[in-house]
Amino acid sequence: MIQMQTLLDVADNSGAKSARCIKVLGGTRRRYAGLGD
Repeated sequence: MIQMQTLLDVADNSGAKSARCIKVLGGTRRRYAGLGD
């Protein structure tokens, strides 16, 4: 599960090395996201 402010390693060819989850979409009470959300 991915929470807000989690630092993620990027695994594609965009050139980015890391990304940070800044917002979890899908309601006011939702705390976690999964891959693809």
